[in-house]
Amino acid sequence: MFFDGWDDLVRLVVIGVLSYVGLVIILRATGKRTLSKMNAFDLVITVALGSTLSSALLSQDVSLSEGLLAFVLLCALQYGVTFLSVRSDAVQGFVKAEPSLLYFKGRYLDRHLKRERVTREEILAAMRASGAGSLGDVEAVVLETDGSFSVVRTLGDDKGAMDTVEGMAEQSGA
Repeated sequence: MFFDGWDDLVRLVVIGVLSYVGLVIILRATGKRTLSKMNAFDLVITVALGSTLSSALLSQDVSLSEGLLAFVLLCALQYGVTFLSVRSDAVQGFVKAEPSLLYFKGRYLDRHLKRERVTREEILAAMRASGAGSLGDVEAVVLETDGSFSVVRTLGDDKGAMDTVEGMAEQSGA
């Protein structure tokens, strides 16, 4: 129960090292985007790679070649989808979500909050996490495609341009 012999431990070390080296090589070959968390699809691939590595390490039913092939398959699918999404609006629309403006110039956009299932308290928490001490310190809060919040702070008396959210504000009617 606590120790079944050296064979399993040696297998774990050998498979672990070779799987890790193989995964690093595959990730380097497919580029930085493979592990990005730009949208939900990217996050799913990252989690799937971790699950695959775990299965290759801990399950004696999964051979090293099967684990490496699973890595290659996941990375190839990720590469293919991202390749197509930057070339096709239809694929991009299917794979990627749009960021959502949730708070703009002192107003919560309740329709967007409900659609995204976000509470006002979560918006306030994001503001606090960004260092904003009051609602007046914040021009906008955006729910990004990766599920994170972006807080656009005011620039004091000189508000400046809000180019990164003005288009979103116009679309949302804010």
